[in-house]
Amino acid sequence: MSETKKIVLPVEGERNVLITSALPYVNNVPHLGNIIGSVLSADVFARFSRARGYNTLYVCGTDEYGTATETKAIEEKCTPQELCDKYYALHSEVYKWFNISFDHFGRTPTQQQTDIAQDIFTKLHKNGYLEEQTTTQPYCETHKSFLADRFVEGTCPLCNYEDARGDQCDKCGHLLDPLELKNPRCKLDGATPVPRETKHVYLCLDKLQPLEEEWFKKSSTEGNWSSNGVQITASWLKEGLRARGITRDLKWGTAVPLEGYEDKVMYVWFDACIGYVSITATYTDEWEKWWKNPDNVKLYQFMGKDNVPFHTVVFPCSQIGTKDNWTMLNTISTTEYLNYEKGKFSKSRNIGVFGNNAKETGIPSDVWRYYLLSHRPETGDSEFEWDSFIAGNNNELLKNLGNFVNRVIKFVNSKIYDSVVPDYTKFEDDYFVEHKKKVNELLKRYIEELEDVKIRAALSTALHLSSLGNQLLQDNRLDNNLATTEPERCAAVVGLALSHIHLLASLIEPYMPETTKNILNQLNANFLTIPDNWEAKSLPINHKIGKAAYLFSQIKPEKEQEWREQFGGEEARKAKEEKARKAAAKKADKERKKAKKAAGKAEGVEAAEKGKDGPADKKAEEAISSGVEQVTLQTS
Repeated sequence: MSETKKIVLPVEGERNVLITSALPYVNNVPHLGNIIGSVLSADVFARFSRARGYNTLYVCGTDEYGTATETKAIEEKCTPQELCDKYYALHSEVYKWFNISFDHFGRTPTQQQTDIAQDIFTKLHKNGYLEEQTTTQPYCETHKSFLADRFVEGTCPLCNYEDARGDQCDKCGHLLDPLELKNPRCKLDGATPVPRETKHVYLCLDKLQPLEEEWFKKSSTEGNWSSNGVQITASWLKEGLRARGITRDLKWGTAVPLEGYEDKVMYVWFDACIGYVSITATYTDEWEKWWKNPDNVKLYQFMGKDNVPFHTVVFPCSQIGTKDNWTMLNTISTTEYLNYEKGKFSKSRNIGVFGNNAKETGIPSDVWRYYLLSHRPETGDSEFEWDSFIAGNNNELLKNLGNFVNRVIKFVNSKIYDSVVPDYTKFEDDYFVEHKKKVNELLKRYIEELEDVKIRAALSTALHLSSLGNQLLQDNRLDNNLATTEPERCAAVVGLALSHIHLLASLIEPYMPETTKNILNQLNANFLTIPDNWEAKSLPINHKIGKAAYLFSQIKPEKEQEWREQFGGEEARKAKEEKARKAAAKKADKERKKAKKAAGKAEGVEAAEKGKDGPADKKAEEAISSGVEQVTLQTS
């Protein structure tokens, strides 16, 4: 995560790309599914946009207000601010290790958040899109306080999931009212809440629906929306929007700018998306050039599918209702769920790899990035599995990309060329012309795929380009013999291959930035802006390249079981112990039989020598006892 020194602002007449990834909740550690679902996917698109020369700003930050933070702070016996400080540092460290290239990674509890959220709130109120309602809300008589939605848990009235929250069911995804829950209970003390009346402000989504529908139709047609983004939004509109409360009885949140609401704050689902704007405002005072400039800026937003309604209904309605000239969503890229080994990630049960665990494996972040992006759950849920993780490194990265780059650089490092690019202009035949044509076809496809935010497909295309490079070496039999018998052809192959690698380094940079740095060091070359057309002349004749170095290392197959046990939680630990117990018992049984057999032989010998049995029986018994004791010591 690098803070850009030069402030990036839109430039009229240029392509200006504003990118956000869903603000991660600050009260937990992100797991691999969280990372691929938003920040990593957005990072690929941001890096691609920069590599194409687009004017790009990528912002994100921690979502720190709301009930979830208050709840976690109570659990950890600290203040909400102390909790947020702790987890902000943790999130920052995780994203830094994963090489997420935010232009700015901020936080929501700022003066800019208060100012902008209150301005939006005030304009909505002035324009008649807010109304006050007296509502009945859960009240805990045990600790004498109204309960925000997330402080109430119970059974979902729609799918009967027993651990639904008061605001949303994590199983069926429906938004809920806490009073709709069956068997409700207070999250803090388990008491059964009672209904009591309280006043709150509501956002009249029903009044805004006609304008929202008009915007949705235009944006989803002109922009590029994931299919589930379209489906979820259309479903909400079909059901009919209704007024929803945007204030809560909490202390930790944005103050409500209305008299009589001093003890209430804005509901997090109303002001969380405003966080994108306020975080940009902490990056630059000229934030309106990004957020109130729809003619010159395109907004791309990345998130998991559960966040869609807040970005396609609630926030757009809030923007429309102010009657300001907002930059609004153009492209939404959403993901389904990444599961862990046919199950779910669970921090409480220590199941799955979380952001801080990936580093502990000793595997470079680029390998993690590659695997997650190649398994990005774009059209359906996908699985994280250790065997395919290892295979991805060993077969796809090491044998394909790593082999191609290493073979060419080592060959040019040899005495034949002494690390100097030869004159590759003296030979060309139909094969070379066809190779350039194939590369340009793949380049065109790669650009089109990423322009359409088809992140997984573009990565596959980049690896296909690497395979094409290996094919170039095989078809021309690049070796010492070719250099001796056909020196001009050999030089042409080398020149073409080096230029091919230079282009490939740029195409994989959005996915594996450290690997690109490594390749450029070996080429002793600068980063190549991704071109519309590749001419195979990026490295000049007589250019001196650097020394060959391995891009990837093989992962031993036995690591699969080790990691599965390490990250499998209590069940994996018990399975490991049971396996060890059975192995020890099997070994002990084997030793008993061995000792018994040895004792039997001793008995026979002694009987033959002395003509009597007695002492042999005792010795057999001692040998068996000794063997059992020895096994017990070894296995304890």
